[in-house]
Amino acid sequence: MSPPQSPNSSRDQVRPLAPSSHRIHIENEEGVNYTSTSSIELSKKQRRRRRCIKCCGCCGVTTIIIGIVILILALTIFKVKDPTIRMNSIRFEGLSSLTSSSNLQTNMNITVSADISIKNPNAVSFKFKPAIASLIYSDRIIAEAMLPRGSARARRTFSMNVNVMVMVEKLIVIPRLTSDLIAGELPISMSTNINGKVNLGVIKKSVDIRMNCNMVVDLQRQDVKDIDCERKVSL
Repeated sequence: MSPPQSPNSSRDQVRPLAPSSHRIHIENEEGVNYTSTSSIELSKKQRRRRRCIKCCGCCGVTTIIIGIVILILALTIFKVKDPTIRMNSIRFEGLSSLTSSSNLQTNMNITVSADISIKNPNAVSFKFKPAIASLIYSDRIIAEAMLPRGSARARRTFSMNVNVMVMVEKLIVIPRLTSDLIAGELPISMSTNINGKVNLGVIKKSVDIRMNCNMVVDLQRQDVKDIDCERKVSL
C-alpha cells in the first residue's frame, strides 16, 4: 500500500514560472516605477526630435523660397538696365561769319545749342554727376559746356539743354579751317561722358554713359546734317 499523502503535499509542489510576456516592474522604497519613467523620458525625447526636424524643415523650405523670390526679382524688376542717352537736336548760331577766311576775327560770336536726353528704363531713379560736353573740330576742343548733376526718375526721360559758345580764338588757328570754309562744310563732333549710379537698395550699380556724335556743319544752309551718334554704356 502506498503511504498516505500529507494534506499539504499539493501545496508544496513547485509552481510554474510566470509567463515571459509579463513585465517585471521594480519599485524602490519610494514607490517609483523605473520602467514607466524611462518610457516617458524616451517618448519626450522622440517628440522633441520630431519637432526639431519639422522646425528645421520649415526653415529650410522658407529659406529656399525666399532665395527663389530674390533671384526672380533680381532678374526682373531689380535688374539694372542700361540707361540710354540721345542727342535730339543741335543748332549753330552765328555761322554767317564763317563764309570766308578773310573775315575771321576773334570777336565773332558762334554759339551751339544742343538738346540731350537720358532715358532711364529702371524701376528706380538714375542719379548722375556733373559732366562736360565737348565740341571738337580737327581733334581740338573748340567749345566746352558743363552739364549739371541730375536725376532721371524711374522709367522716365530726363532732358537738358546745352548752350555753349565756340572759342573762336582756338578755331581760327586750325590749319584745315581755310580749306573747309572753301568747301562750305565743317566736320565737327560732340562728345560727353556721364557717370552715375542706380540704387536698388542692397544693390548699387555704377553706370558710365558715353556718347560721341559726328556731324557736318553746312555753311551754305546754316544747318547741321549727317548726324551720326555712337553710344556706349558700362555697368
